[in-house]
Amino acid sequence: MTSVDQFESLFKAAARTAYRFEEVGIAKILVVTDLESAQAQQLQSRVEVFLQALKEPTAPDWSILQGRDFRDVQQLLQRVEDEAADLICSYRHLHSQAWRWPYSLGEHLDVLTQVSSAPVLVVPHPLREPARSLDPISNVMAITDHLTGDHRLVNYALRFARGCGKLHLTHIEDEAAFERYLDVISKIPSIDTESARESILQRLLKEPHDYIASIVSEIERLGFAIEVGEIVSLGHRIADHERLVDENRVDLLVLNTKDDDQMAMHGLAYPLAVELRDVPMLML
Repeated sequence: MTSVDQFESLFKAAARTAYRFEEVGIAKILVVTDLESAQAQQLQSRVEVFLQALKEPTAPDWSILQGRDFRDVQQLLQRVEDEAADLICSYRHLHSQAWRWPYSLGEHLDVLTQVSSAPVLVVPHPLREPARSLDPISNVMAITDHLTGDHRLVNYALRFARGCGKLHLTHIEDEAAFERYLDVISKIPSIDTESARESILQRLLKEPHDYIASIVSEIERLGFAIEVGEIVSLGHRIADHERLVDENRVDLLVLNTKDDDQMAMHGLAYPLAVELRDVPMLML
C-alpha cells in the first residue's frame, strides 16, 4: 500500500456522519378502516390513546374513512390524496377476510404504503383475537439495515418516542452476507483472512455506533427526556429483530418501506410486517 493510499484510508476512517435533527410535523391524522359507524369510531378512539405522545406540543386534527367511503384501491388512494393527512393509520386486509391468514398485508395496504407520501401506521386488525390493547406508546424501536445517515427514520422514531421515554436504535449486519464475503477473501493469498474478519467487522459496527452516539448527543442538547438503547450487532436480520422486539417489549416499530431502486417494498420491511402482526408499525 502506498503512502497516498494509507493517508486516504486514514482520512476516510476519521470521517463521521453526524445526526441532523429536524422537527416532524403531524398536524392531521387520517384513520382508514372498513368498519362502520360505532366500530369505526371505537377504533379511532383506541388509536388516539395509542398516539397520546403526538398531542404535544399541539394536538393533531383527526379524520376517518369508514368502510362505505371506498371499495377498491383506486377509490382509497383518491380519498387519501384528498384528505392530505400527515399520518395515515390503518390495518392489514381492508375489505377482506384474509386477515385470518398470516401471509400478506392485503392489496389495499400493499399499494397504500408504496404510493402515499405520508407515513402509514399499521395496527393489528381490530377483529383479530385476542385483540391487542393499544395503550400509550412506551417503547419505540427504529430498525434498518443501514442506520448511519438515515436522519428521516430517526426523526420520525424520535417524534413518536417523545413522551414515552425509550427509543431503541437497531442496526444488525447480515451475518450470512458477511460470511460469504469472508469466504471469498479467504481464497485470496495476499489477504490475511482473520485480520480481515476482525478489521471489517469492527468497521461495519463502528459506523452505526458513532452515528448513534451523535444522536444521543443531539437529544441531550435538545433537552428531550428520552433514554436511547443501542443495538448494533452481527446476526440474522428477521429472526434477531423478532427476538429483540419481544425482549424489549416494543410498542412501535419504525421502518423504511420505500426503495428508490424498485417498486416493491423495501426488503427488510415486508417480512417483518407479515411476521409481526401484533406489533404496531410506522411504515415510512
